[in-house]
Amino acid sequence: MTAYKAFQQDSLQINVYEKEEQMGQASAALAASYLNKVIAEKGEVNLILATGTSQFTFLESLKKHEIDWKKITVFHLDEYIGISAEHPSSFRRYLLERILREVNPKKYYLIEGDAENIDEKIREYASLLKRHPIDLACMGIGENGHIAFNDPPVADFYDPQLVKQVELDEGCRKQQYNEGWFPSLDTVPTHAITLTIPAIMNCEMIICNVPGPRKREAVRQAILGPISTACPASILRQHPHVHLFLDRESLPTNLA
Repeated sequence: MTAYKAFQQDSLQINVYEKEEQMGQASAALAASYLNKVIAEKGEVNLILATGTSQFTFLESLKKHEIDWKKITVFHLDEYIGISAEHPSSFRRYLLERILREVNPKKYYLIEGDAENIDEKIREYASLLKRHPIDLACMGIGENGHIAFNDPPVADFYDPQLVKQVELDEGCRKQQYNEGWFPSLDTVPTHAITLTIPAIMNCEMIICNVPGPRKREAVRQAILGPISTACPASILRQHPHVHLFLDRESLPTNLA
């Protein structure tokens, strides 16, 4: 599928499609091709999958590709603290229902945000990431420019940790409510476990799906603004192998 607009900003390869469905199909095709390439070269793949409305069309398309999922180990980016895997807004539940139970990967490791000992779970997940260097991360960008749950107040480009506990800022929590994941702003958790920015930047390849008009300003800052934790996604411009997929609605007006 051909993008109607393609350009580059620093190391960031940007492809824009007319509609979100086309964006998801194109990014899934690239992801599938890369996964199959790594499997052919290494015999296995370590993959990060993201959640949220931005990933809907991507995940639906990815499931349709011929991929040997029995050679893929899956991780994810973040999870709310204090909600169970059965909660309607749990990211564990999202991944299980939307892809993992259908494709049956070799293994998946999900962050236990409701564990009794959060610090211990953080250490365990960081250890898993060290033992499984990530080949491909598929993710989005938040309305406040976050990647994973690295909101501007807590984002650290030089974070010494791979996984950490964070407090969610108001803009992030409002996004979760406005997208319909929670019945009220008061019910959105205030804290989460997240992979840090260095953990994300350590991935060999990153595919980022960012559709919709509510993401337009974050995309503008990520592409054209300073590389700063004021827009954590701006750091992606320094990754050597990253692809940003947009639809027409998320493309900033001055780039149209």
